[in-house]
Amino acid sequence: MSEKHIRHIVYYRDYYLNFFAGLRPPVKSKFNWTLQLIATLDRIPERYFKHLSGTNGLYEIRVEVGSDIYRVFCFFDKQQLVILMNGFVKKSHKTPRSMIQQAEKLLKQYFNEKEK
Repeated sequence: MSEKHIRHIVYYRDYYLNFFAGLRPPVKSKFNWTLQLIATLDRIPERYFKHLSGTNGLYEIRVEVGSDIYRVFCFFDKQQLVILMNGFVKKSHKTPRSMIQQAEKLLKQYFNEKEK
C-alpha cells in the first residue's frame, strides 16, 4: 500500500535538481527519503524540516550523511506545495546569511513570476 501524500513537492526552476545531480548516491538516497517524509507525514520532525527564524516563510530541509550536513531551502505555496530551491553543504554552525539572502531573493522571484 502506498503512502498518501499530503504535500506536493515541486522544484523552482532547476536550482535543486542541479544541486542534487552533484551529490553522491548515499546523499541522494537520504534526500529522497527525507522528501518522502515531508510529503507524507502530517508532523515532520524538526531534525529534517525546520522553519528559519527571522525569515518570511523560509524553511530548510536538513540531511546528514556521515559528518556532512546538507541543507536545501524551501517554502510553502498555498499550504500544500513545497518549493525546493538552492542547496548547499553546511560547513559552520550557523547558516550563512548570504545563502539565506539568496533563498529570500528566489522566494520573491517565484511569487513575482506567479503573479504575472
